[in-house]
Amino acid sequence: MTDADLTWQEFSRVDIRIGTIVAAEAFPEARRPALKLRIDFGPLGERKTSAQITDSYRPEDLVGRQVAAVVNFPPKQIANFMSECLVLGSLGEGGVVTLLRPDERVDNGLRIG
Repeated sequence: MTDADLTWQEFSRVDIRIGTIVAAEAFPEARRPALKLRIDFGPLGERKTSAQITDSYRPEDLVGRQVAAVVNFPPKQIANFMSECLVLGSLGEGGVVTLLRPDERVDNGLRIG
């Protein structure tokens, strides 16, 4: 085991859930191009986040899309906006993000584990 390796106990503390994007809009106040998202996590309620995904996604194409997000990070102030979760995606060439999502529609709030 190296210093970079996680224990199962450490990983199990990361709360990753599936949610549906219910609103998306441009975030011109952000330092780097980003979108503001509002995501419905079912029993957990709605959470807001800022996502640097403008290279691949337009706001109007995101509403209704399910995504995976970490929901147990503390809120983070980004410009004039409080981000309450972290949407997950793979980082491709040039830092282009591809959002992670389930193959089939599932209930909002389901935990990934």
